[in-house]
Amino acid sequence: FLTDIAAGKYMLENGGGSIINTASMSAHIVNVPQPQCAYNASKAGVNPAYKITCYRMGKNVAIRVNSISPGYIGTELTLNSPTLIPLIEKWNEMAPMGRMGKPEELEAICVYLAGDASSFTTGSDIVVDGAFTCF
Repeated sequence: FLTDIAAGKYMLENGGGSIINTASMSAHIVNVPQPQCAYNASKAGVNPAYKITCYRMGKNVAIRVNSISPGYIGTELTLNSPTLIPLIEKWNEMAPMGRMGKPEELEAICVYLAGDASSFTTGSDIVVDGAFTCF
């Protein structure tokens, strides 16, 4: 939230911009089998925070504030974490697409939100999770 405010002030002085926050599908569901109440609560907190920022910046149409909520993404950190490796098979079994996402599958969303094509997109959370939150 504080970073959004600081970025917004800079953008007001420099003609606008796009703020893209990172939430998580964990803001929308209860993850299993791992217990991660604090993580889910912190990611769920991103959504009202960016909406408050969006509201505060809303009169200035040159500043847009959105978030993306990725699902399980196969990053180097995830794929090499001794804590997470045992969970990957379970996540893939539970996932409608049967796999984790790839980092590059988030790129187009970020390009869209950062660019002019999203000039009417603000206050939105885009969930990119391979339908994991559908159940």
